[in-house]
Order: sequence, then C-alpha cells, then structure tokens
Amino acid sequence: MAPNLLMPALMSPLLAFMVWRRVRRQFGRQPVRRGAMITRVVILLAVTGLLSLAGVHDPQVLEGLAGGLLGGIALGLVGLRLTRFERGADGRDLYLPNAWIGAAVTALLVGRLAWRFLVLAPDAGHAGAMAVPAVPQLGNSPLTLLVVGLMIGYYVSYYAGLLVHHRRFVRAQG
Repeated sequence: MAPNLLMPALMSPLLAFMVWRRVRRQFGRQPVRRGAMITRVVILLAVTGLLSLAGVHDPQVLEGLAGGLLGGIALGLVGLRLTRFERGADGRDLYLPNAWIGAAVTALLVGRLAWRFLVLAPDAGHAGAMAVPAVPQLGNSPLTLLVVGLMIGYYVSYYAGLLVHHRRFVRAQG
C-alpha cells in the first residue's frame, strides 16, 4: 500500500464507527447522562478554541467557523424545542431528540468531509513521497469550517440546553 494512503485506510473505519454511533443517538429514547453531556460540551468548546487558533492566520477560516457556530446554536435551540423529556418505566429520565435535525447536521458534516477528501485525493496521489500530506489542508476551507462550526454549535447548545431543561423536568416531576 502506498504510504500516502495508509493513514486514510486506517482512519476510515474509525470515522465510520464514530458516525454510526452519532447517528444512532439521534433516533429513539436516550437516557440523560449529565456527566457525559458536560464532558462533550467541554471537549467541543476546547476543539472550538483550537480551531479558532487556525483563524489567526486566515480570517476567512475564522469567519466560516463563527458563521457555523451561530447557525449551529440556532439549530440547537430549535432542536431543544422539539425534544421531549419523559420518565422510563424503570424510573430513569429519558429524552427523545428530534432525529431529523441531528441526522441532517451529521450527514452535512460527513458529506463535506467526504467531498474535501475527494478533492484532495488527486493532489495526494501526484505528490512525491517526501511531500507534505494533504490532510492538513482539510481545515483550510472556510466552507469546511462553517460545517464543522455548525456541528459544534449545534451540539454545544443542544447538550447545554438539555442539561438546563432536564433540571426543570426533575423539579416538575418532584
């Protein structure tokens, strides 16, 4: 196998598994796991900070990320309005997310990343063995970071909102 294809060949199954898990969480009742939600929010905020550092050298990339974050926050708020809370037969708190919004955000991200890899793959094939791989160029597109920002903004606002609404739900259930 060519050295420039080794990393994508190793990472593709991992990425496919991660996407499958993400999409699976969009359908059906989900248990409220406060610790996991807080951890996800913190990790996504850290990733946002790291991605914004890339915008120091290219303001268009930062604009794409910021636009995506704003759009994602709006989508997250819509998703919260469409989410229902309930208590399971076993007494556990559950939420029923709107499957279409989360799945659409995930599909948009996967589609954009697949498109970016397809665009960059011919360049990687013509590069010499000592050339810099094309993977770092993946984040140089304002459109790609707009889609990444959309996903991050959606999940941060959605999980943070779930935490707030869950607290209200628990108080109402008494």
